[in-house]
Amino acid sequence: MQKYSVKQLAKLAGVSVRTLHVYDKMGLLKPLARTEAKYRLYGKQELLRLQQILFYKELDFQLQEIAQILDDKDFDVMDSLKNHKINLRAKQDRLATLILTIDKTIENLKKDTVMSNPAELYEGLSAEKAQSYRTEAIEKYGEEVYKSEKTLLKLTKPQIAELKTEQLEIAQKLFSLMHKSIESEQVQTQIAQHYENIRKFWGTHGSADSQAEAYAGLGQLYVDDERFTMIDGKSHPEYALFLSKAMKYFAENRLK
Repeated sequence: MQKYSVKQLAKLAGVSVRTLHVYDKMGLLKPLARTEAKYRLYGKQELLRLQQILFYKELDFQLQEIAQILDDKDFDVMDSLKNHKINLRAKQDRLATLILTIDKTIENLKKDTVMSNPAELYEGLSAEKAQSYRTEAIEKYGEEVYKSEKTLLKLTKPQIAELKTEQLEIAQKLFSLMHKSIESEQVQTQIAQHYENIRKFWGTHGSADSQAEAYAGLGQLYVDDERFTMIDGKSHPEYALFLSKAMKYFAENRLK
C-alpha cells in the first residue's frame, strides 16, 4: 500500500501542512501510522476521507459538523459523492449569479455616494444570505449591530470599500506571520492595526472604552465560525486559532 507523508498529502490536496496538523489534533483526519521519528503517514482511506472533508467544506459545513457526518456509522461514501455532485452543481450556478452581482457592486462602489440602508452594507450577497448574516449578528450582539450600521451608513461607498480593503490587507499580513510567536512585536503590531480597524467597523474608534473583553470575544468567534477567517475563499482553522490567541494576548496585555 502506498503511503504519503504529510507534505506529500498537503501538496496533493492543495491544503497546508498546518491544516493537516490541525485536523489530526481535532481527530478529524488521523494518519494511518507514524514512523519511529513520529512523522505522519497517510494511506488510501485517509485520502478518501480528506476528499470528503474538502467537499463538505466547499459546501460550507463547519468542521465539527463534518466530523459528525463522517463518523456516523451509516455514512456511505458512494451516496455522499452523488450528493456532492448535485450540491456542487447547484453551488456553481449560485456562484455564477454572485459574480454578476459583484460586478454590479463594483460599479456602485465607484460612485461616491452615501449608502441609504443597512442592506447595502451586504452588497455582493444574495438578499436572503445578507439578511441571514444580519439577523444572526443582531441576535448575538443586539444594539451593537445597530450602532455599527448607523456609523457605517454615514460613510461613502468608497470609504466602506477602503475599510474592507484595509481589513483584508491586515488579515493577509497576519496570515504570513503565523510562524511567529503571538507575543512577538511583529504580530502584536499587526494585531494593533486589526484592533483599530475593527473599532472602525464597530463605530467605537477613539472611544474611551477599550472594549478589551469584546475584542477578545471576537477572537473566540473566529475559532467558532470559519466564515470570519476566510482567506482567498478558503477557511483556515489554524489561522483562526493563531488570530484568536494573538487577540486575547493583545486584549489582556495592551488594553487593560
